[in-house]
Amino acid sequence: MSDQPTRATPDQGRLISHTIVAARHRLEQALVDAGRPADSAAVLAVSKTKPAALLREAFEAGQRLFGENYLQEAMEKQRSLADLEEIEWHYIGALQSNKTRDVAEHFSWVHTVDREKIARRLSEARPDTLTPLNICLQVNISREPSKSGVTPEALPALAEQVLALPNLKLRGLMSIPAISDDPSRQRLPHAALRELFEDLVGRYPEAPLDTLSMGMSGDMEAAIDEGATLVRLGTAIFGSRD
Repeated sequence: MSDQPTRATPDQGRLISHTIVAARHRLEQALVDAGRPADSAAVLAVSKTKPAALLREAFEAGQRLFGENYLQEAMEKQRSLADLEEIEWHYIGALQSNKTRDVAEHFSWVHTVDREKIARRLSEARPDTLTPLNICLQVNISREPSKSGVTPEALPALAEQVLALPNLKLRGLMSIPAISDDPSRQRLPHAALRELFEDLVGRYPEAPLDTLSMGMSGDMEAAIDEGATLVRLGTAIFGSRD
């Protein structure tokens, strides 16, 4: 991918500007319905597999937070979009040890920390010239064998370990619950994650715990009902994955 800025076609640009507006309106309505303040949640645009040109159009439509799953793809986009100084990069993909240095150097947030080894390596690799890396601990809230995440029972110990690391800032929790089309069933895992979050806040009142990264295009309203502060929208903004 070239380091020179690229642009989407006019039709793509118009589409992205419309979907960004629609996503904002959907979030605003969900917050109203939940009786929450209008500034209590934000959209994280999940941009994996989408070209840098579409991210640029989303940025120009007002989007600032972008979540990427694939490290090399994300770093190519970062080079291409280096002129967009206000963009904020969140790593939301699976995280192995061999990725920690690049992630620590090129992202502001990591949502997928689920073990002490990964957290320690991120802290060690975070450059001193950057602010501490914002961390969400991924919880396997639905206890699915196929998904990553710390168990609810092991969460307090992991949180304590992360809080002790000098170059990390523990901000909250993240989950990817089992898929359901039933709004009442969608709320259950989000409510469970919120309860875990509230327990951590009570244990560590001095920590900057303020983030619940939960809810995607198919269950955003249920997540907002249960206190989500970051909703990860991919399909709702960029369409189906390429």
